Amino acid sequence: MSENAVLVEVTGGVMTITLNRPQARNAANKALAVGVAAAIDELESNEELRAAIITGAGGTFCSGMDLKAFVKGEHPVVEGRGFAGFCSYNPSKPVIAAVEGYALAGGFEIAIACDLIVAAEDAKFGIPEVKRGLAAGAGGLIRLPKQIPLRIAKQLALTGDFFSAQRAYELGLVNEVVPSGGALVAARALAEKIAGNGPLAVRVSKKLVDSAQDWTSDEMFDKQDPIIAPVITSEDAIEGATAFAEKRAPVWKGK
Repeated sequence: MSENAVLVEVTGGVMTITLNRPQARNAANKALAVGVAAAIDELESNEELRAAIITGAGGTFCSGMDLKAFVKGEHPVVEGRGFAGFCSYNPSKPVIAAVEGYALAGGFEIAIACDLIVAAEDAKFGIPEVKRGLAAGAGGLIRLPKQIPLRIAKQLALTGDFFSAQRAYELGLVNEVVPSGGALVAARALAEKIAGNGPLAVRVSKKLVDSAQDWTSDEMFDKQDPIIAPVITSEDAIEGATAFAEKRAPVWKGK
């Protein structure tokens, strides 16, 4: 890899994945995609890791695909993971986007592929692909209408207009808006709160929330019960109740 396009740091069970191409506003090239995919592999395989944060270096989240690399025939895609090594994959553990500056096109699609989004008050979002004769094929056209009202999603997709962090918060797309420069700190606080909970319970809760969006009212409990049963009967469930009764912090086993 010709550049250190992705930086990875682990603290207290939380992995921070930093898109590290500030000279290109963290635009995604092949090196960045491969680096993100490798970090997500580690997140999935390492039982000590409970959550991850994706952020960008240099005050910008990600400006999308590196168009200069694209013109030369380079595609920032990893098989089975999609754009930026992430957008077509749903990790079993929570991932939080910490957005400063611009999250545009593929950068926006990385953000909405995350489970939660924390944004700086001056952050800007958008899927402006139509302005370049492209379409938002990394999730913008299929995820966004499930996350905000349909007509608003259509407007953003068809005009390519940017919108603010405050507007994203009003639409329910962003969990928290914080002062400029504070997105990563706020995302870490959120990730640490998640990491303190039972890991099996967190994974199953995430899976159920994601899966249930496509279930009908008639089938939802029949589909939920076999997924949630291992949590109810787990060692962690007993530990959680025991720790509460003993007024101490639980010691999770993840089973």
